[in-house]
Amino acid sequence: MDTERIAKFGLKIQRLIDRKDLSCDESYAMFKEILLNQQPDLQQGAFLAALVEKGETPEEIAGAWRAIYEIDTVKIKPDIKEPVVENCGTGMDQMKTFNISTAAAIVAAANGIYMAKHGARAITSRCGAVDIMEALGVDVECDVEIVKKSIENAGIGIFNGMSSKVHPQALGRILSQIRFGTTLNIAGSLANPCLPEYAVRGVYKKDMVSTAAEVMKEIGYKKAIVVHGLNEDKTRGIDEVSSFGETIIAELKENGEISNYTIMPEDVGIKRARYTDILFAESMDEEILSFLKVLTGKDRGPKHDIICLNTAPILYMMNKVADFEEGVKRSKETIESGQAIEKLRQWVREQNSNHERGLSKLDNLLAQI
Repeated sequence: MDTERIAKFGLKIQRLIDRKDLSCDESYAMFKEILLNQQPDLQQGAFLAALVEKGETPEEIAGAWRAIYEIDTVKIKPDIKEPVVENCGTGMDQMKTFNISTAAAIVAAANGIYMAKHGARAITSRCGAVDIMEALGVDVECDVEIVKKSIENAGIGIFNGMSSKVHPQALGRILSQIRFGTTLNIAGSLANPCLPEYAVRGVYKKDMVSTAAEVMKEIGYKKAIVVHGLNEDKTRGIDEVSSFGETIIAELKENGEISNYTIMPEDVGIKRARYTDILFAESMDEEILSFLKVLTGKDRGPKHDIICLNTAPILYMMNKVADFEEGVKRSKETIESGQAIEKLRQWVREQNSNHERGLSKLDNLLAQI
């Protein structure tokens, strides 16, 4: 490797250690070197850790996003007249719940919203968005053109953020080696091939809520809602809206203003749950069946509630409902009417090179609940 390049990179790491910020362009250049593997692994890790320890600025995260999107993201534009929307969490939170955001995306899509998921396999959790959809019959290793077709025809699709077909240079390589939250958890999750302008995003720590909203404004989102949910005593959090404690929210509006507020579950008609009620199941097989019981309306307990609670911001953001409380009610109706499970069937059918095999897999699972 170029010793002069390594030395210059090291000096910038020292700046971060000294708690001095980088400009957007400096951050872009440094992340570009990481993505192109032009620095030793030790320097790459040191840079990511130093940036997190200092605390990332919106400009630094925007620079990271620009590098990932320009250098390491396949670009896709679905042929639809409506806006494309995404919802996802950064991962790396402290509480290992079942896959809430994926279920919420299905319910939102059943309400006519075009959802472009950008997820990953599990790293610190037991089951990521990609893992659960693969188990249900969706082809998560397919070409991006199949995902595009699924968004167009079924109103929902998922890009595998750890696949070289989506991020051909490096993102999967880097994320697979890291077990702590870094700038890449936000910047990487924002690098959706569809480049959506509307999103609900969960972050893994509360002091990133406002920062993430500022980043999304900086990189061109028209509307966004960023959330971090807390447990009962506010000692731990999740990258979702919480049904067992307070949720911290930053909302980016179309006029560019960002408003900050909090909500409690009971504020929007949800009965307060316990954290243990929404944990991942003991095994992947149990988790899949539990996921389907909620989407079919057979389970209307705490998991059902938190899915509706996390669908509500999507419906509200896209003007399907007037507020979160109405969004919760609409989400419950969507599940109970059978629209959510039918949307899942459409998704499995469309995001597959072998439709029959995918649907057969899903039908066999549905027969077990």
